[in-house]
Amino acid sequence: MTKTLHLNTLPAFGSPLSEADRLTVGSSAPDLVRPYLGLWGPIDTTPLIALPGIAVAAGVGQVLLKNEALRLGQGSFKALGGAYAVMVLFKRLLETHLGSEVRVTQLLSPTAKDFARSVTVCCATDGNHGKSVAAGARLLGCRAVIFVHQGVSDARIAALGADEIVRVPGSYDDSVNESERVAKEKGWFLVSDTSWPGYEETPAFVGQGYTILADEALRQIEEQGQAAPTHVFLQAGVGGFAGSIAGHLADRLGALKPTIIIVEPDRAACVFASAKAGKLISVAPTEPTVMAMLECYTPSLIAWRVLERTVDAFMTVAEQEAKQAMRALAFPKGGEKPIVAGESGAAGLAGLLAIARDQVASAALKLDKDSRVLVINTETATDPASYEAIVGLSPTTVMQKG
Repeated sequence: MTKTLHLNTLPAFGSPLSEADRLTVGSSAPDLVRPYLGLWGPIDTTPLIALPGIAVAAGVGQVLLKNEALRLGQGSFKALGGAYAVMVLFKRLLETHLGSEVRVTQLLSPTAKDFARSVTVCCATDGNHGKSVAAGARLLGCRAVIFVHQGVSDARIAALGADEIVRVPGSYDDSVNESERVAKEKGWFLVSDTSWPGYEETPAFVGQGYTILADEALRQIEEQGQAAPTHVFLQAGVGGFAGSIAGHLADRLGALKPTIIIVEPDRAACVFASAKAGKLISVAPTEPTVMAMLECYTPSLIAWRVLERTVDAFMTVAEQEAKQAMRALAFPKGGEKPIVAGESGAAGLAGLLAIARDQVASAALKLDKDSRVLVINTETATDPASYEAIVGLSPTTVMQKG
């Protein structure tokens, strides 16, 4: 077996989700999320796009891409999670303040807006999660403080839209620790997308928001008269996104659950390392990865609980493989329109293309000419200069080609 692919041999693999995790990310979860997201106004479903040229290149029957670059005008699937968690948290705070139950639609009332001025939410981010938390806070009228580590680019920081940015030396994990410390010190409300012992509920709400994506994709596939996917490649940082989608698919599809493969940068593969170790572990930071949104070194506790039960395999991809996947989407060969995918957004596709080049790995995953593969472009070009350096054209130029 290739050293970049590890089949799931964990004792929990194949066992059902806990009742708590099933309620968080299972079949009923999207219906809990939609009323809150409705505060934005009408929610457009992001496109599900067939990629026949890439299917031919990968030697599979079909490749479908869910394009989250267009999600809520924020350029990332993260728009679904952080903002939703802020809304749920704020509703609870407002109910405690008023001493009575509050409807979701009342979260934008004058009374709520007046109370919101006293609330500060915060989080650590590589970029997209913080942008979502800040957007949710802005909608409600709360204050948002976002912690960023030294590897977050100026372009990504500028796009956050927060009231205050706190720069933290070190890695993403260092910024998580600092956001937790300062939140306790100042009485702010921490909205993290990763979890640890004693801090699980809020990250669970973040993950619950992401189930909208999985629900949409399954509905779109059914509406197009197609069979459910046989394989799904999901990129992971701390694993929150991957756990939410994998858990939803497992609960929703049951025995028809597709083969799920987790894809991480080889420079920040904490979930892969945990799978090989047989338990949740951290990995030491090494070189920064171009897949900046996935540059995490400790898996989320609640995500790990779901992943160890539902994921069939774990893999890593190299820097060049992510860049090649970005170019494959920008310069399609099957008549498709160009798609702008950021470095982390293209990681799932990079995983598919890497497996397709490896006969042993393909056989292990039963990836062949009859396979129906789902990948997710989790983000647009969140750093346009970096994108242009990799692809050779600006994001705007790529989109104009279509």
